[in-house]
Amino acid sequence: MDNYSLRGQVFHAIREDILKGRYKENDELRETTLGKELGVSRTPVREALRQLELEGLVKIIPNRGAFVTGISEKDVRDIYMVRSVLEGLCVQMAAEHMTKERIDELEEVLLLAEYYLEKGNMEQLTELDGKFHQILYTASESRILEHVLSDFHKYVQLARRNSVKTESRAQKSLEEHREILEALKENDAEKAEKLANTHILNVMKNLHLNQEQE
Repeated sequence: MDNYSLRGQVFHAIREDILKGRYKENDELRETTLGKELGVSRTPVREALRQLELEGLVKIIPNRGAFVTGISEKDVRDIYMVRSVLEGLCVQMAAEHMTKERIDELEEVLLLAEYYLEKGNMEQLTELDGKFHQILYTASESRILEHVLSDFHKYVQLARRNSVKTESRAQKSLEEHREILEALKENDAEKAEKLANTHILNVMKNLHLNQEQE
């Protein structure tokens, strides 16, 4: 947080709350209320809301105020479609820069995930899922890919929690992560890319099924 300007800190705080579902679609975001909550004046809040409007998370209506737009189901599907391609590319690039330390780190994440799966702790599983992907984003050694994919990951936080809420999907997701890691251990970039592609598409299909059942 220290690296951000005051406006940046306010922007990230509000965006995080939107993406975590604290603010729902069509909720009004009042500058005065947000300023009090965050301990800042209305100016950085106003600037942050304008930036959030550029990202499509907020809509500012003249003489009425700022309202949460949120992430629609179509947005989530679109993000997963784009992610399926970019994650494959990311894993392919990560394979070129893979080190023993990174392999060990990925292995540790999977071992912890197996432990929490046995305990039925879906919240921890979601966190570890994100950590597994984040290690791969960093390993790609592409600042552009890491930035884009990290943002996408945040944008679908609520959907991701949905995707691992059943033990069967969580188990399958863990197996897919294991297959990606094994391909990386074998230094098979092409196989790892295809597995990463398929993994993201499977997550998207699972989300669609959950929505239909609900």
